[in-house]
Order: sequence, then C-alpha cells, then structure tokens
Amino acid sequence: MHMRRGLQRCMASSEIHVAPDRFEVSSGEALLTAELRSAIAVCVYDADEEAGALLHLRCIVRHSKPADVTDTTLATELLLLHRCLESLRESAPAARIVAHLVDTPQVNPACDIVIKLVRHYLEDAGVQVLPEDIAAGPARTLRFRPSMGWVHTRA
Repeated sequence: MHMRRGLQRCMASSEIHVAPDRFEVSSGEALLTAELRSAIAVCVYDADEEAGALLHLRCIVRHSKPADVTDTTLATELLLLHRCLESLRESAPAARIVAHLVDTPQVNPACDIVIKLVRHYLEDAGVQVLPEDIAAGPARTLRFRPSMGWVHTRA
C-alpha cells in the first residue's frame, strides 16, 4: 500500500511543457513549464482549489511597423486569455505576469502594450494581479506549480 501511494504521488507531480501561443490547465501537483524568448507568461492560480493555468504568449513584431501590434494579434491573445480564465471560472484566481524582453529596442514597446492589455483584462475579470516579473537578457525558463501559486524563473 505504501509503494502504491508513492507511485501515485510521483505520477501526480508530472511536468507539462506549455508551447508558445498555447495554455494548459492543471490541478494537483503538476508543474507547468515554458521557455520564454521574447514572450509573456500569464500564471493564473487558485491556491484554495489547488488549480491553475499557464498561458504562454509570444511577442511578435512586424518589421514594417515595429511598435505596432495588430488588432488580430491582440484579439487572438485576449481569446486565449479568456479561454484560460473560463477554465477556472468557479474560483477567484490570482495571477502573475512574467515576461522576457529581447535586447531589441523596437520589440519592447509592442510587448509593453500586450502586458498592459493582459493586466487590464485580468483586473476587469476580477483577478488579483500580483507584481509583474519582467526581465531582458538571455531566455528565461519558467516553472509554475498552480496548486501553490509558486512561480520560479531562471536565465
């Protein structure tokens, strides 16, 4: 019996990689991961329900208009965020926005627009938004355990 519980606990603490422009919803001890390269991660969780979701959005800039973010891009990102929140609708989640900015100045204004848009959307949806974690430099590895609201990043 003791070995069986240990096996179940090990299986319950699986690691799920979240690809760019995707989201994953998890409950229990699963660990959600993402590699942030000019990207934004929205970590939404409810520690009481031990559930949450990770939304991974890329910051894409069109070379013709570097600081411009198209309406289609924003609408797509809001739709993904909406679907992510819908999966947690029964709870009152909290969220943390984590971003990686490249060292290219023309990309950063577009990322700033998306970060502000996501923050306002979350606040309007009644989500408690914790301080943002935004950094430039090498790509960042994100590890998120929704059951505890634990977010860890490293370059």
